[in-house]
Amino acid sequence: MTPTNPADWLSSALGRQLLGAERELLRGLLDDVFGLDLLQLGSWGASRELLSQSRTRRQTVIAPAAAHASGFEVDVVAQLSQLPIQTATVDAVLLPHTLEFEPDPHAVVREADRVLTGEGQLIVLGFRPASLWGLRSHGSRLGYPPGLQQMLGVGRVRDWLALLGYEVVLQRRYLFAAPWGHDDPTPRRMLRRGLFNPLPAAAWLLKARKHVYRMMPLKHRFFRERRRVFGGLPEPVKRNPS
Repeated sequence: MTPTNPADWLSSALGRQLLGAERELLRGLLDDVFGLDLLQLGSWGASRELLSQSRTRRQTVIAPAAAHASGFEVDVVAQLSQLPIQTATVDAVLLPHTLEFEPDPHAVVREADRVLTGEGQLIVLGFRPASLWGLRSHGSRLGYPPGLQQMLGVGRVRDWLALLGYEVVLQRRYLFAAPWGHDDPTPRRMLRRGLFNPLPAAAWLLKARKHVYRMMPLKHRFFRERRRVFGGLPEPVKRNPS
C-alpha cells in the first residue's frame, strides 16, 4: 500500500533509513548547541527522535494540527508562522524539512528568527529540487515524500538568512540514494558518496548563527561643529604700549 501522508512514509523502510541517516548527521552538529531551549518546528519522525543528542536542557517539538492528526507526536500544537513563544527566548531551532511542507516557508523562517536569541543557532534540512527526489516529487500528485508542497534550493534559503543577518557556519549535502525502496540504501551509505554509490546528493543541511549588531549612537552634528569652532578660536595678542 502506497503511503499517503508523511507519518506513514517515514514508517516505511526507505523513510526509516532516511531518518537514521539524518539522526546520525545531526549527532555531531548538536554537540556545540548549548543553552536552555531547543525547538524543533515541524514533525519529522517520532517525538524528539532527531533531538536525542541535544545538550540543551529542554527540547520541544511544535507542529501544526494537521501533523498531529496524521499521527506525529508533538508537544505543542500551533501554527509555525505564529509561535506562542516570547521574542528572543530560544537558543536553537531545528527545521527538519519543515519549510517544504509549509505554504509560506519564508514566514516560518522569520518566526524562527524572532524567537531566537542573539547568537542563537538555526539548523535547516531540505531536499534538492535538482535531484532524482525532486523529479519524483514533481511528477507525483501527492508530492514525494507525501504531503510535500515544494522543494527549496539551498541558495534560496541562504539568501533569506543573509537578509536576516545570519552567518552560515556549515553547509553539507547528503542523501546519495534513489527515491525507490528497492535500492535499499543504509543510513551510512546515504551520507557518503562512493565508487558504488555514484548518485548525486538529494538533500542539504545548513547550520547558521544569528548575529545581533548593536547600533552606536552618533553625536549630533551641532555639538561636533560647536566643539570644533570654539576649540579653534585664536588667543588674543598682547600689544606693548608705545
